[in-house]
Amino acid sequence: MRISHRIIGAASLAAMLATTACTTDPTTGDRRVSKAAIGGIGGALGGYLLGDLVGGRRDRTEKILGAGIGAVAGAGIGAYMDAQERKLREQTAGTGVDVIRDGDNLLLRMPSGITFATDSSVVQPQFQPTLNDVGAILAQYPKTYIDVLGHTDSDGADAYNQALSERRARSVADYLVSRGVQSARIATRGYGETQPIASNATAEGKASNRRVEIKIAPVTEGDMRG
Repeated sequence: MRISHRIIGAASLAAMLATTACTTDPTTGDRRVSKAAIGGIGGALGGYLLGDLVGGRRDRTEKILGAGIGAVAGAGIGAYMDAQERKLREQTAGTGVDVIRDGDNLLLRMPSGITFATDSSVVQPQFQPTLNDVGAILAQYPKTYIDVLGHTDSDGADAYNQALSERRARSVADYLVSRGVQSARIATRGYGETQPIASNATAEGKASNRRVEIKIAPVTEGDMRG
């Protein structure tokens, strides 16, 4: 499938920024994207990482309120997300899942090669224990919105890739619900091949682009006030 020069350029820029923008925590050794550079990466990739939640914050908050889920007080947001990040890193270490911190948001990046069989939207049995752990942590910290985002590489027809990305995102979301995560917190979106994080000109790049991501954002008191 032919990719426009604009998307290729965005992917190249994102790869460069991701390499140069990472910092290492001197205590834990964890890698994370610096706040100064994350805006450039978000712009290069269409802003889905830094952008608003799937479906909009207001509609999502109404569902959250209806489910009886509270908000995190302003002064406690950082600590609340820090604790989740620490547990998610511990539980996903060595699994192939990347944990990315962006301000008070978290992004779990799961390559589809470890999550799904080729051309399938069924979570592979060998990945289920990891997703069980992720679900347990998300259930333990309920005051967050959860977006599940599906992506593909550029092989195949656009429409097919779009549908596959949507099915995979929905599959992960349904699995999390089965592990006790409240459905009111979750929304899904498939991006097909439109949001590459690497070049589709190489097998390695395509493998990086085939992924499902879980974006986790705090429910704040400001959200509740509308």
